[in-house]
Amino acid sequence: MKIGIIVVLALFASAFAAHFLLSDPGYVAINFRGYLVEMSVPVMVLLTAALFAAIWIIRKIVVAPRRIGEAAGRYRSARSGQKMTRGMIEVAEGNFARGERMLARAASTSDSPLFNYLQAARAAHLQGRDDRRDDWLKLAYQEIPEAANAVLLTQAEFQLDQGQHEQALATLRRLDENSKDHGHALALMGRLYFQLEDWSALREILPRVRKHGQIDAETLAAWTVRIHREQLEKAIDADAVLTTWKGIPKAHKSDITLLESYYQGLMRAGLHERAEKELAAALKSDWRDPLVRLFGKVEGADASKQLKRAEDWLTNHSEDPDLLLTAARLCLRVELWGKARSYLETVLSLRPSPEVYQEYGALLNQLGETDASADAYREGLGMIAGTGLPAIPHITDQ
Repeated sequence: MKIGIIVVLALFASAFAAHFLLSDPGYVAINFRGYLVEMSVPVMVLLTAALFAAIWIIRKIVVAPRRIGEAAGRYRSARSGQKMTRGMIEVAEGNFARGERMLARAASTSDSPLFNYLQAARAAHLQGRDDRRDDWLKLAYQEIPEAANAVLLTQAEFQLDQGQHEQALATLRRLDENSKDHGHALALMGRLYFQLEDWSALREILPRVRKHGQIDAETLAAWTVRIHREQLEKAIDADAVLTTWKGIPKAHKSDITLLESYYQGLMRAGLHERAEKELAAALKSDWRDPLVRLFGKVEGADASKQLKRAEDWLTNHSEDPDLLLTAARLCLRVELWGKARSYLETVLSLRPSPEVYQEYGALLNQLGETDASADAYREGLGMIAGTGLPAIPHITDQ
C-alpha cells in the first residue's frame, strides 16, 4: 500500500515536471576560467542526480568491507554462543567429554572465551582429568591475564573438591600474594587451615577473615575457640597457661572445651590448688558435668577436705554419675577402699563406661580380688570393642 502511494505520487510529479520542462526546457550556462558549459535544465537535473548516485555508490563500496566484517562477526558470535550453550547443556546432562569439546571449539570465536575455558576446565574436572583441567585453566590465565584471580579461585575450588589440600593451599597463597585481602580466597584458606588443623596459620589470618565477613559468626567463634584451645594445650608452664587464658576474649571464657583445657593446663603446670578453688567456684555458679569430672582429678593440698566438698554436693546431686565417680576417685586418694567401691558400683549401675570399669578393676586388684578385677577389665574392653569379650579361662595346675 505504501509503495503504491509513492509510485502514484512519483508519476504525478513526473507528469507535472514534464509538462513544464517540455514546453520550455530552460537554459543553463556555466562560465569558469574561460570555459563555457551550456545545457538545458533537464540535462543539468539528470547530471546532478547521477552525481549524487555516484557518491552514494562509492560510499557503499567504501564501507562494504567493514559492514561485511561486522556481519561475519555477528554470525560467528551467534554460532559460538550456540556452541557454548550446547556445550553447557551436554555438561549438565552428564556428557562431559562432548561438552568439553564443544566449549573448547567455541572459545576461539567467543566474545567471552574466559567462560568457555572455565567451563571446559569444569567438564574435564568432572571426568577426573586433572591434566586437561589444568591446561584449560592455564590457557584462560595466559589469554585473559586480567582474570587471574577468577582462574586461581576456580583452580583452588577444583583442587579442594579433589581433596588436593596442599595444591589448593599453594594456589590460594599465590592468589593472596597477587591480591591481598581477597575475601573469598581468605574464606577458603581459613576453611582449609581448619581442615588441616594448622592452628597457628589459622590464627594468623583470622583477623583478616573476620574483617571481610564472608564466614558466619558461628563458624568464626568455633575457629576462635579451637585456636585458643590449642594454645592452652601447648602451654608448658604456669606462666604460659595464665597468659594464654588472660588473652582469651571474655565472650569465649565460658566455653566448656576452653574451660577444660584451662583447668587441665593448671593441673599440668602444678597449680592444683588454684584449679581446685576455681573449679569449686565455677561449679557453684554453673553445674557442668565435665567440670565435675575434673574436680576428681585435681590433687588438692587436702584430699579429705576435697572429698567432703564433693560429698556435700551429693546432697543435691545424689544420682549424678560424674559426681559419684569424682567422689570415688577422692576416696581412693585417701584410701577409703570400701566407700570408693560403693561409689563405683553405683556409677556402674547408673552409667557404665570403660573409664569406670578401669577404675573399678584397679580397685578390685588392689583389694586382691584378681578374678573380679579381670572381669571388670573385660567388661570395659568389651564396651570399647562394641561386643562382649569371652572370659579368659583360669590357669589351673596340671
